Amino acid sequence: MGLKMMKGFMFQLFLLLLSLASFQHSEAMMHKYTFVIKEVPYTRLCGTKNILTVNGQFPGPTLHLRRGDTTIIRVFNKGNENITIHWHGVKQPRYPWSDGPAYITQCPIMPGKSFTQQIKLSDEIGTMWWHAHSDWSRATVHGAIIVYPRMEDVYPFPKPNAEVPLVLGEWWKSDIQAVVNEFRRTGGDPNISDAFLINGQPGDLYPCSKQDTFKLAVEYGKTYLLRMVNAAMNNILFFGIANHNLTVVGSDGSYLRPYTTDYIAISPGETFDVFLEANQKPDHYYMAAKAYQSVVPPQIDNTTTTGIIEYVGNYTPSSPPIFPNLPRVNDINASHSFFASLRSLGKQVDVPIDIDTKLFFTLSVNLLPCEANNTCAGPGGRRFAASVSNISFVDPKIDLLQAYYGRVRGIYRDQFPSFPPLRFNFTGTNLSASLQLPTRATKLRVLKYNDNVEIVYQNTNLLNGIDHPMHLHGHSFYVVGSGFGNFDPINDPLTYNLVDPPHINTIAVPRNGWTTIRFKANNPGVWLMHCHLERHISWGMEMAFLIRNGKRPGEQLLPPPPYMPPC
Repeated sequence: MGLKMMKGFMFQLFLLLLSLASFQHSEAMMHKYTFVIKEVPYTRLCGTKNILTVNGQFPGPTLHLRRGDTTIIRVFNKGNENITIHWHGVKQPRYPWSDGPAYITQCPIMPGKSFTQQIKLSDEIGTMWWHAHSDWSRATVHGAIIVYPRMEDVYPFPKPNAEVPLVLGEWWKSDIQAVVNEFRRTGGDPNISDAFLINGQPGDLYPCSKQDTFKLAVEYGKTYLLRMVNAAMNNILFFGIANHNLTVVGSDGSYLRPYTTDYIAISPGETFDVFLEANQKPDHYYMAAKAYQSVVPPQIDNTTTTGIIEYVGNYTPSSPPIFPNLPRVNDINASHSFFASLRSLGKQVDVPIDIDTKLFFTLSVNLLPCEANNTCAGPGGRRFAASVSNISFVDPKIDLLQAYYGRVRGIYRDQFPSFPPLRFNFTGTNLSASLQLPTRATKLRVLKYNDNVEIVYQNTNLLNGIDHPMHLHGHSFYVVGSGFGNFDPINDPLTYNLVDPPHINTIAVPRNGWTTIRFKANNPGVWLMHCHLERHISWGMEMAFLIRNGKRPGEQLLPPPPYMPPC
């Protein structure tokens, strides 16, 4: 048998094994999709440029699945750059090989190559999303994942009359890779975006965009489930609909106790399931989203994207449509109070109580010296960096998962510290410039299988720090507490919510504040943790957990597929 035929046989055998595994329960289904990564021309804001897409769509195709299903997705890279795809919020039990972050669980898919990924759902329910996880390709390579209940299950809320994906995004007039190359070359901040988007449309407040406005027709008296995703690259967003309240019932693949509000604060990486009741006078109403920045920098994309809710009927609409009242761009209390109001449905909660591993991670924006014979655009002629506990992550030469599984030495170190190396007034002013220099390294933190883990994220005021939306791969976590100032290990734990905290995978740690999460390390493999502001992960605000195998059947890392992309 020839090598090519042998590879084909192994591939078909692998798919068969996956199919058998997915039908362990009669209600689970197998789905197959093909993703073709390719460049196509798109016109926005009076100009046309080529963007990277999946199947020519922007945003990309929405996946419709049921809880517990398995999906096989063949990704063909017909673009001109390396790429990976991450299934954000999918825990991938025992199978990080398909998780997707470049140089963490796989090497990128090179142009002209393909990679088949297995997406195995477990307890996820509601709205999640997928996106590129290599350089800044996710600016245009992203889409929603909708996970319905199993056939015999029902929603814990009345079934809506219709469901509508709302994917918020960001648009640059320039080629996105040119933006990346420029800020990496200079060491400064990247150029800000030129617009925000709703389902790929900027809305009629932007030049040449009257026709590029998302519109949603609604009928009076009906209820609509908005499946919201923040795919923006570098901005937490405020969102609202004029004269309408919004009821949040889910986030990050988990149900929430219904929470009614007149605005949403949604971080990059986050998803929300939101009910909209069409209960107002028939008219046209703007939906709108704009940036939230706790510290307004000299330059910010201070624009607003809009869509229009159009009631069905015979009437003369307001012109212009009625506009929502959104919080101020720097309203930190509005952002934090929204997140602090989220609660799980009580019957779902299983918060770890007896903690095996306590971790205290600081989150900082840093500076590195400029290279010799170069000019850098960061403060003081230096280069921006970012860190977790003063360690700025360095991408390895091969991915960490393969290095761990194949016992390849010299790729990483596994001594990521429990506490930062330096203790100082983390949220103080006039901090010493000596604190701005991080250590650059590739480090993992080893966890035992089934360890109950607590992480306190402490934001620092180095370089006037901002909110950091922290995302953990392979797990959801409970957000048990948060506040402003330096974390008090004596008094702040007394305020923890251990009864009904939200069970999510991305949380915004407030500027000059702290957030505590808890999770059970019950998913063996290597799992990335990072800030979901793209410029911060580019600067190194990430680390990874290595979770050891358990001792019982079903607690071990599964072997890799026979066709992992080479480095």
